[in-house]
This record gives sequence, C-alpha cells and structure tokens, in this order.
Amino acid sequence: MANRRTRITSTQALIHFFGWLPFVVTLIQVMTGNMTANPIQAVEQRFGRVAIYFLIASLACTPIVTLTGWREPIKRRRALGLYAFMYAALHFTVFVGIDYGFDLQQVARLTTEKPFILLGMTAGVILLALAITSFKWWMRQMGKGWQNLHRTIYLGGVIVVIHYALARKANISTVSGDIIQPLVIGFLLFTLLILRIPAIRRLASNFRQKVNASRMFYSR
Repeated sequence: MANRRTRITSTQALIHFFGWLPFVVTLIQVMTGNMTANPIQAVEQRFGRVAIYFLIASLACTPIVTLTGWREPIKRRRALGLYAFMYAALHFTVFVGIDYGFDLQQVARLTTEKPFILLGMTAGVILLALAITSFKWWMRQMGKGWQNLHRTIYLGGVIVVIHYALARKANISTVSGDIIQPLVIGFLLFTLLILRIPAIRRLASNFRQKVNASRMFYSR
C-alpha cells in the first residue's frame, strides 16, 4: 500500500519535468552568456510567461475532467498552481531585485506610473495567498472560506492577462502592439472560465456521457 501512495505517475513526472525545465535552461543560458542583449529583461519576461502558462494549465484541469472524464488532472492541479506561483515569484524577484536592485522607492514610483506593474503585483498577492493555503491543513482550518479564497484564482487569471497585454503594449481597440499572444491567452482563459459555469459544465458532462454511451453501444 505504501508503494502505491509514493508511486509517481507519468503525468506527475511530466509536470515536474516541464516545471523545472525553463528554470534550468535559463540558468544554463545565463551562466554561459547565451542570452539576448538584455539578459535581465529576457529572464524576467520568460519567467512571467511561464507563470502564465502554468496558471492556464492549472485552470484547465477541471474543464479537462468535464470534457474527457479523465480525473488525473484534478490530482495535479495543486502542483501546476505551485509552479505558476514559483515562476511568478521568480519574475517578481528578477524585476525588483536584479533589475532595480531592491530600490523599493523606485519600484513604488514605477507602480504609480505604470498600471500593469500594479496589476502584476495584485495577481502576485493572490497567487501567494493561494500557494500558502494550498495545503490540506489550511483546507481543514478554513472550511468553506478556503473554497471562497481559492476561487479568487479566476480574478487572478483575468488580472494576469490584462497585465501581460499592457506589458506587451497590446492595444485591442487599435489592433496594435504585440496583440497575438495576449489575445490567444485571453481566449484560452475565457474558454476555461465559460466551461466552469455550472450550466455549461453540466451540458458538457451530459454530452460526454452520451458520446461514451453511444460508443459502448456500437462497440458491442
């Protein structure tokens, strides 16, 4: 029984592999000088993008279960969320610590001048709160409040997309700037949130069950 509990599934192995891969690759590139002309900015932006990717992946877990019936993603949602927080924390650390040398006064001034920085910090606080309370002990202590707190991830996702779009100088109204990536990520987030609406979720689940039933009928 103990072996079953500690056995690492292929999904877990893949998550942890891709969880550490961007960090290791970035570290090697920095150490070998194989980065862009502005390595600090490149590292900062890469960690930010990876944080968004893992955040989207964590939000995709429930819709994947709804659409496919495969329950493994639910078990790995916490790991994906923690990797999202890890890379968001690295993104913030590079920005504050390396780019601005922990000059909090200058960072505070930039926050008032550039709204996307304030949005990024807000999303970071949400991810920090969720990472700290992601353990079962907190779930037991907080009761229903735990679920309410962790639903703020939806708000955090929306804030992150806006932060990313503003950081990339994307302007949807004039279709200018680097608009493609923010639009794609925004569309993915919108789709995942739509699939979480109870009525839509029930429809998708019922459709999956009907498809599975018809497959079983014709396979006899």
